[in-house]
Amino acid sequence: MAAGLAAGALWGLVFVAPRMVGNFGTVDIAAARFVVFGAASVLMVFTRPPVQRWPTMRQGWAALALSVLGFTGYYVLLAFAIQQASTAVPSLVIGTIPVWMMLLGRPPGLRLRTLLPGLALTAAGIALMVATAWPESGAGAPSFGAGLLLAVLAMASWTAFGLLNAAWLGRHSDVAAADWANWLGIATGLGSLLLWWVAGSGVAAFSAQPNVLMFWLIALAGGVGSSWLATVLWNVASQRLSASLCGQLIVSETLFALLYSFAWEGRWPHVAEWAAAVLFVLGILASIKAHR
Repeated sequence: MAAGLAAGALWGLVFVAPRMVGNFGTVDIAAARFVVFGAASVLMVFTRPPVQRWPTMRQGWAALALSVLGFTGYYVLLAFAIQQASTAVPSLVIGTIPVWMMLLGRPPGLRLRTLLPGLALTAAGIALMVATAWPESGAGAPSFGAGLLLAVLAMASWTAFGLLNAAWLGRHSDVAAADWANWLGIATGLGSLLLWWVAGSGVAAFSAQPNVLMFWLIALAGGVGSSWLATVLWNVASQRLSASLCGQLIVSETLFALLYSFAWEGRWPHVAEWAAAVLFVLGILASIKAHR
């Protein structure tokens, strides 16, 4: 439980990173973070016993496929969503992942009707936040709508990762959480290099930005803390809890993301934002109660 909550706290940081270096492209922000993740994973591989350092071919392909769902593809979608719709709404959309993981990964014997109260509360919270944040001007609405759609796609991508990752770890109990995090990190780093080369900024345009040092500091924090360490912690939780119960811990990501966002903006939440967050938390708690 502690490992899952700590992973959520570290993941919450990535919701404010695109706003801290908004002059850089979304692909640059995502790729830099994951290149650091890959580099840290390569270094950590050599701290492991030789027989545990490298995956088999089949394990390597699994790590590559899951890295797209849970890291590269997910974060690019999320970063674009934050650029289009700010932080609060994407944070709450991503925060519905526990509900989807419960629905899709619920253990046998857990009836769907017991989950309806949690689903209704969560849906009400999301609806309230969306209604509050939706731009009043007609010119801004399409951009916000695109951001909301991207957030939904990011949510679907990570939900698939969470379920498949838990299933993979369940079938390979002999693989340590740190080893699987290293292999995911290396796969993610390789994919990010390709992404940066294809869609990132050119060297001249990148170097001309005024806050390159801040960019790399955020990439270092995100790559080591919000990626490598968070992945190790999440793997620890995934190995010890069921997929549906483990998924409930992702609520900490949403709450920390909102906390970091309001701190970055230097304000307290509005009444409607408080109400939406309360509804959201109550929905998750109701889902946990149903699971128990």
